[in-house]
Amino acid sequence: MQIWIDADACPVVVKEIIFRAAERLEIHTVLVANRMLRTPPSRFIRAIQVPSGFDVADAHIVDQLAAGDLVITADIPLASAVLERQAHALNPRGEMYTAANIAERLSMRNFLEELRSSGVQTGGPNAFSQADRQAFGGALDRFLAKALRA
Repeated sequence: MQIWIDADACPVVVKEIIFRAAERLEIHTVLVANRMLRTPPSRFIRAIQVPSGFDVADAHIVDQLAAGDLVITADIPLASAVLERQAHALNPRGEMYTAANIAERLSMRNFLEELRSSGVQTGGPNAFSQADRQAFGGALDRFLAKALRA
């Protein structure tokens, strides 16, 4: 199993949590972004820079991941594609995307996109909080404990 990070918009604190887990559990982790990213010196952590463009990083992740891998992303269409490839997707706020909830998330995303395109101000997500950080850390730990037992 590898961890893939949709790194362009991933909060720094989330990356730091993943880096610690990757080192502790010796899990290969790949950050994918359209700009160069710094990673800690580690044989388990690397960054890949993809060309700029709409969904280029997402396409790279989907093309390279294997069944059972974990992808960290807030991008709902990417999460849906990950699930279709029999891999796992975790939101930086600690929510696992599943077959049971992805259709609803896609529907809500599309609805809000339609509102925005018609000029309605929908606002953005709340600021990343300490509770979000804790929720992510707990969800990652639970997932990794379960995945490494299997």
